[in-house]
Amino acid sequence: MYMVDSMIWVFMVLIVALIFVLVFLRFIPVGLWITSLAAGVHVSIASLVGMRLRRIQPKRLVEPLIKARKAGLDMSLAKLETHYLAGGNVDRVINALIAAQRSNIEMPFEKASAIDLAGRDVLQAVQMSVTPKVIETPVVAAIAKDGIELRAKARVTVRTNIERLVGGAGEETIIARVGEGIVTTVGSSETHKQVLENPDLISQTVLNKGLDAGTAYEILSIDIADVDVGRNVGAQLQMDQAEADRRIAQARAEERRAMAVAHEQEMKAAVQEMRARVVEAEAEVPKAMAAALRDGKMGVMDYYQMQNLVADTTMREGIAKASAPVDPKK
Repeated sequence: MYMVDSMIWVFMVLIVALIFVLVFLRFIPVGLWITSLAAGVHVSIASLVGMRLRRIQPKRLVEPLIKARKAGLDMSLAKLETHYLAGGNVDRVINALIAAQRSNIEMPFEKASAIDLAGRDVLQAVQMSVTPKVIETPVVAAIAKDGIELRAKARVTVRTNIERLVGGAGEETIIARVGEGIVTTVGSSETHKQVLENPDLISQTVLNKGLDAGTAYEILSIDIADVDVGRNVGAQLQMDQAEADRRIAQARAEERRAMAVAHEQEMKAAVQEMRARVVEAEAEVPKAMAAALRDGKMGVMDYYQMQNLVADTTMREGIAKASAPVDPKK
């Protein structure tokens, strides 16, 4: 019985010891500590425990530190920890510093960390400083003074400007400014043939304007990749203007016609009014003659003479109408 109790106690002690060892190895990265010692980088156990307490994965700081020390960079664990806690990418910053050192580009850790915290890829920036990048602009349409549209596409070779990387404009600004330069150059040309004969005019004009000011890049060259002739915008505008003038003239003619019709209607109304007054006056003649006969102011012979005069006038008018020439148009 005593032997059985002793074995149980020994077994329980072994289990507790195993649990303690597992917890110790889980909380303290002994393997990472051994790796740092083997690489010649001293990282104390207390530092590893402190990173665990601050909820930092030690592997994300120790491995970049080993890489930096092996590359000959004077780097401390405190700087890496500060940058990591600020939300930066420690491994990318160390790679950028190593690439800058190999390319003889002066870049301190503070500048590299500031670029990384600004949201830019610091490693890509260093690589673009060594190997320039070619940015291809979309097709830009511009119209020369002779009204011919040209469609141009350019390739812009840029290099990263490390000094202006923080706060400098990006590729979108470069593309927009180059497009503006293309439109200005083509628009100031007398004919589109000048641009087709010398496409380098666009490159020279754009480069002379210093379009890389305030950007994170330095423009090395601008090459016109393609220039195509588009629409004859000037002719189309002239056609549209002629059509607009025709419609305006037609509207004015319609207005004059309407005014003439209205004037004719007014004249007809005036004539009808005059005829009505004549008829009204003629209706008063018999009354006046009757009154004259009744009052003795007019005799019967006077009446017959008047009737003969009216008949003679009617006969003369009939003869004049019969002898008048016939108008063939009527």
